[in-house]
Amino acid sequence: MNPIEYARRFSPFLARLLDGGGLDTDILQPMLDKVLHETDFQNFAGWADILARRDEAELARQLRVLRRYVVAQIMVRDLNRISGLDEVTRTITLFADFAVNTALDFAYAHYWDLYGTPVGRHTGEAQHLSVVAMGKAGGYELNVSSDIDLIFVYPEAGETDGRRSRDNQEFFTKVGQKLIALLNDLTADGQVFRVDMRLRPDGDSGALVCSETALEQYLTAHGREWERYAWCKGRVLTPYPNGIKALVRPFVFRKYLDYGAYGAMRALHRQIRAEVGRKGMEDNIKLGAGGIREIEFVAQIFQMIRGGQMRALQLKGTQETLRMLAQLGVMPSENTARLLEAYRFLRDVEHRLQYWDDRQTQTLPQNPEQRQLLAESMGFADYAAFSDGLDAIRAAVSAEFDNILSDPEETPPARFAGIWPLPQDGFSQDTGTRLAQAGFDPQAVAERLAALGRSSRYRSLSPHSQPRFDALLPRLAEAAAECPHPGDTLFRLIDFIEAVSRRPSYLAFLIEYPNELSRVARLMGQSTWMADYLRNHPALLDEMLSDQLTETRPDWPQQAALLAAELEACDGTEAKTDTLRRFRHAHVFRLAVQDLAGKWTVESLSDQLSALADIILDAALTHAWREMPKTHRDTPEFAVIGYGKLGGKELGYTSDLDLVYLYDDPHPDALQIYSRLANRLTNWLNAATGAGTLYQTDLRLRPNGDSGFPAHSVQAFEKYQRENAWIWEHQALTRARFVCGSASIRKSFDRIRGEILTRERDPAALRREISAMREKIAASHPPCDTDVKYAHGGIVDVEFAVQYLILAHARRCPALLDNYGNIALLATAAAEGLIDSAAAGAARAAYRYLRALQHAATLHEDGAAQTDSVRDGHYRAVRTLWRQIFCESETQEAV
Repeated sequence: MNPIEYARRFSPFLARLLDGGGLDTDILQPMLDKVLHETDFQNFAGWADILARRDEAELARQLRVLRRYVVAQIMVRDLNRISGLDEVTRTITLFADFAVNTALDFAYAHYWDLYGTPVGRHTGEAQHLSVVAMGKAGGYELNVSSDIDLIFVYPEAGETDGRRSRDNQEFFTKVGQKLIALLNDLTADGQVFRVDMRLRPDGDSGALVCSETALEQYLTAHGREWERYAWCKGRVLTPYPNGIKALVRPFVFRKYLDYGAYGAMRALHRQIRAEVGRKGMEDNIKLGAGGIREIEFVAQIFQMIRGGQMRALQLKGTQETLRMLAQLGVMPSENTARLLEAYRFLRDVEHRLQYWDDRQTQTLPQNPEQRQLLAESMGFADYAAFSDGLDAIRAAVSAEFDNILSDPEETPPARFAGIWPLPQDGFSQDTGTRLAQAGFDPQAVAERLAALGRSSRYRSLSPHSQPRFDALLPRLAEAAAECPHPGDTLFRLIDFIEAVSRRPSYLAFLIEYPNELSRVARLMGQSTWMADYLRNHPALLDEMLSDQLTETRPDWPQQAALLAAELEACDGTEAKTDTLRRFRHAHVFRLAVQDLAGKWTVESLSDQLSALADIILDAALTHAWREMPKTHRDTPEFAVIGYGKLGGKELGYTSDLDLVYLYDDPHPDALQIYSRLANRLTNWLNAATGAGTLYQTDLRLRPNGDSGFPAHSVQAFEKYQRENAWIWEHQALTRARFVCGSASIRKSFDRIRGEILTRERDPAALRREISAMREKIAASHPPCDTDVKYAHGGIVDVEFAVQYLILAHARRCPALLDNYGNIALLATAAAEGLIDSAAAGAARAAYRYLRALQHAATLHEDGAAQTDSVRDGHYRAVRTLWRQIFCESETQEAV
């Protein structure tokens, strides 16, 4: 069947147009073979001539005729399944953009003839009206019979420069009124779009147009929660320069995680459901349970909560937002897939309801004939089958919606309800007994709570925050009571909520998610370090809900791609550095949670922390270069070399990064350019921002140490290593590796490193020099058995032993050049017959054990409490290896 004839079965509106001469099939038929774009709209009529003649009636007529053809094209392609939802919504939205801009050009020209050009009072520049599309128009999600929600904004106050001068407010009000009339007025040719201006500041009672300053003042002083959701989709569709995005963003996307948005979204949704119930709109597939609005709410709630920190979520469309939520791991991919499938199905139904008579409706029909045709258009044999499929989809959406936006469980902590607010005379006997039975020291708890009640931080809490704080505090005691050290855990939890109390969204999180509060308590009870980390970076609470929290196989290439997407969405250095910091903190937190659960060996964990550092350095280098004021090439000929723990892939949670920067560029100003880049990159890594710090860096291993340039050419680096470097610098080179940057520099660095490390050396002289260096370190860090790094037989001794083996034997055993870490290199040396296998095996076990002790001392509560005899046995194993390599007797070693 001809596509047009097939489509008319499902649309009496289309049939009337065809039969009544409203559509010429000779014009329509070629349009059916392609996706419509702006050029097709521009070529439909002589818009320039109409504008030049100031022919308002003809402009209005041609826009309405064009609308008929666009809607007919959409209907025929969609009903024949030639197109999909994305094409339908994008086509009608692009037409709306075209219609608005065409009408605006006409309206502006009309009043320019009368009053001249509007000029800004402060800038002296010509002013233009910006039109902001809200709702579905903002998200490229319009339906074919939709209203368009618009807001009119102009840059600044002033007046026109014509003979009949008008102030800019009046001028643009007249322009806006004519624009609305051109689109909204019902004529013999119909309408272009119904225009809804109620989302503007102060709604119907507000001015039709406002300046950017007035808009900012309104949002700051009077903007309501529902307006945040509305502005989330706000999109400027006019081409003129404006500052709207920058002033709206902080209103919509809060800087901190905004779990308070849950309550506001619930309230808004309850209002809608109440209205649906009152009006008997259960058959409304947009507003009813499990409808389109609930899917939109799911997408928006996560945008409201996280969009301020996850710039990649600052999107306009529902579908693209759901996909990004899955990509970022915020929602399980199977959940978003179900919602996307449901969204496409419901929007298809919505369009078929509107195709019937070109009316903005989302209500299922009662007419048996329309019901049957609706079912057929959706691919079902009859309405009963369609209804069953629709019900199943709506039930799935409703279940997902309820899971995300359901009210928090009421879990009143009856056992400790009496601890707060603290009674003036202290705890009652019953409360004190309960605390003691749960393992608390009631006196210590009372003193801590009394200090809290007197603190200026608590007393200055806002009326919004204090009730949450008061409701939460007894729950902290309930959560702490389930931990091995309830008193310590409770005090850490109190320190935490006191630190974040002025950010009510964090308090809201702990109330919204009682299970996560218990989890936070367990983590803080296990580790002082973790408690401090969460207090310093409270946004990490969000990670408690991440599917990746317990995922012990990080997909680093995928995470690097996500970080890249986040950084691309940032504008400016501050946003980028904060994004890098949040990325690092989130991954360190995930690894620490898994580590506390015993899911990582110390070597595997170091590999993960090193991979994380590599990704961050690579991203930081890319964007630090982009932020340089002047660059002479797209990609810098620059590289970051990692030394020490980074070079050996043995990073811990608090490790510094030992870095050297190299460049290889013939540009005459290369030294100055790359020195500035090196300084900028180092500042990005070191500087403290509101999101904390990335890493502490140490650049003292570069040629000439602190007195050297921030960056060195490859040639200068090679010359220094060949002619001026000390043995200890060659020792450091054994653990150096390329981290990120220019591939050609990587080749050069690997060549230089290989050549330096494979030099012919006198073994006896080398032993003396390395032993002397070890003695110098012992003078500044006296060996102590409790310090596993510097003790006789400790970590440094293993590292020096391995460095000797590389420098002495890599020429004949090139396998030693592979930077796989000290444990692997000891095995290689034993396999090559350079050291005794038994001594090597014992030293490997000792190194692994001592590193685990060092690591545990940072993370685990009482993690370093190991038996002295076990630790001392490992020290002896390392000293045995040391004596074999350095030909020392036990007497010499003791000395």
